[in-house]
Amino acid sequence: MKKILLLVFPVLFALSSCNTDSRTYAMIETDMGNIKVLLYDDTPLHKENFIKLANDKFYDDLLFHRVMKNFMMQGGDPESKGAAPGQRLGNGGPGYKVPAEFGHLHFKGALAAARQSDQVNPKKESSGSQFYIVQGTKQSEASLKGIEMQKNIQLNDAQRAKYIEMGGTPQLDMDYTVFGEVVEGMEVIDKICNVPVLPGNRPKEDVKMKIRIL
Repeated sequence: MKKILLLVFPVLFALSSCNTDSRTYAMIETDMGNIKVLLYDDTPLHKENFIKLANDKFYDDLLFHRVMKNFMMQGGDPESKGAAPGQRLGNGGPGYKVPAEFGHLHFKGALAAARQSDQVNPKKESSGSQFYIVQGTKQSEASLKGIEMQKNIQLNDAQRAKYIEMGGTPQLDMDYTVFGEVVEGMEVIDKICNVPVLPGNRPKEDVKMKIRIL
């Protein structure tokens, strides 16, 4: 009996030690591929809201209704579900906003909340459901210095290197809440951001989504 226990215990320990990642992930499924995102713990309001909407199947069959090459792909408007071709989209939501939680930066693959303009939304509160994923472009030292001066922010060496090597949209930093990042499927972002679009940046062929929490 003692020999059996000695053999079983290491196996159980090995199994339990394999599942040490307590972070929260979501899978954004599209016909062009899947995108796995990590939801940040230090943006709890956005994280909890995104989880609730995903679990309620709010996002299922909505569109990425706004796509801009070298910039971002945006979705989450409930009015996009079954939207007719040419229908104007981008104003829908669940009827509430989420307070801003600034801090994370807009590197390529950043998952961030869309919002209304400063004129009608001076607190820069986020849309209750609409989000975007950054494609962006690779930055230069000169472009980053210009953005730092314009926005009165200071990037550290690691952040600067990431923008130069990986790319992103630093012009949006500290104005929109980043609440997650892509960990798998970066190539899918490039595919979607490069699709042909109509006036208004809606893809000619609908790009539908489904989101589930892992």
